[in-house]
Amino acid sequence: MQITTSPDAKSKIVNTAVVVAALGYFVDIYDLVLFSIVRIASLRDLGVTSPAALLDEGVHLINMQMAGMLLGGIFWGVLGDKRGRISVLFGSIFLYSAANVANGFVHNLELYAWLRFIAGVGLAGELGAGITLVSEVLPKEKRGYGTTIVASVGISGAILAGVIGEYFHWRTAYFVGGGLGLLLLLLRIGVYESGMFARTQKQEVARGNFLSLFTNRARFLKYVKCILVGVPIWFVIGVLITFSPEFGQALGVPVAISTAKAIGFSYFGLSLGDVASGLLSQKLKSRKRAVILFLFLLALAITLYLVAHGASETYFYALCCALGFASGYWAMFVTIAAEQFGTNIRATATTTVPNFVRGAVIPFTLTFSAYKEEWGLLLTAGALGAFALLIALVAILTLPESYGKDLDYLEES
Repeated sequence: MQITTSPDAKSKIVNTAVVVAALGYFVDIYDLVLFSIVRIASLRDLGVTSPAALLDEGVHLINMQMAGMLLGGIFWGVLGDKRGRISVLFGSIFLYSAANVANGFVHNLELYAWLRFIAGVGLAGELGAGITLVSEVLPKEKRGYGTTIVASVGISGAILAGVIGEYFHWRTAYFVGGGLGLLLLLLRIGVYESGMFARTQKQEVARGNFLSLFTNRARFLKYVKCILVGVPIWFVIGVLITFSPEFGQALGVPVAISTAKAIGFSYFGLSLGDVASGLLSQKLKSRKRAVILFLFLLALAITLYLVAHGASETYFYALCCALGFASGYWAMFVTIAAEQFGTNIRATATTTVPNFVRGAVIPFTLTFSAYKEEWGLLLTAGALGAFALLIALVAILTLPESYGKDLDYLEES
């Protein structure tokens, strides 16, 4: 099936750029959260049995995946500004799909870890390229709607991952994820390259210079603030939800908590939150005010989660959904990153920012693992959560408002 888009159709909110970015992000999120879902089952099959080892090996493999995303974010971001958004969109989908098929065949921990690293490299590119493309092809008054569609459709991939991970063997779950990505590539959905990017190709200007994000003080501060705004989201996903079985036990939940269900409920909430935050930002005509409101909602949700002693199974999963909803400013966060920088480094910034946020899981999980015995799971998580929320609030308060900003400009070297 070949689907193409004419330039005249690009003013529509739902065009093939939005469709491809949304479907690609759907598969991206499926594969991104899958290890968290099948962590216990897969590690047990590979010979890891003790609860402490399951947590520690899980932290190691998550960190390998996130390290891959850190490096991949730089690689795909630079490539997106040098070669185009489309090449990154489809190249990243191919890499993480192939890696996840290979994950279904692993029989030792070392290979498992390296395949999670390779998958992480692939997973790093799709979202940034997709959001950059959508932001550049839609009118400035409508791009918030477009990026909201991408995020809300994409986030629902985690719900499918939760269902597959809960009811099928973990190897089958990896095959399904890889197969979905390869199927998307076989559909050969055609998309025009961004006109803004096409114009930069004809100009004598440096494109994809990652170091230029660090050589100008004002630009560097904007870049760091964009990263800090998203840190609480991946604290929730990488710590509170990924290790929900351990938190359920610490809180005295009377039944064993399923990671697959916790992720499914949290991402269901995240999908609703992305729609709500996107529509709210359009209504308020402000990205900043929408994000600030959601940060306060997230602080409330984290507090309720960590004090839910003796919670019922139903209440615990409801809290997972609430955590997801309050974390649902992901679309706004990535859109803000796209709107802060010129066309010649926009893909670099937009692709690296969410991956540095995901990479923040590494120090969070390492700190969590180091202090959980001394401080306890709940106190350690509370301290980390408070820190993440504080730096995000300071960052969003000091970032320039970007709603309705004209994106057709270049950054000086």
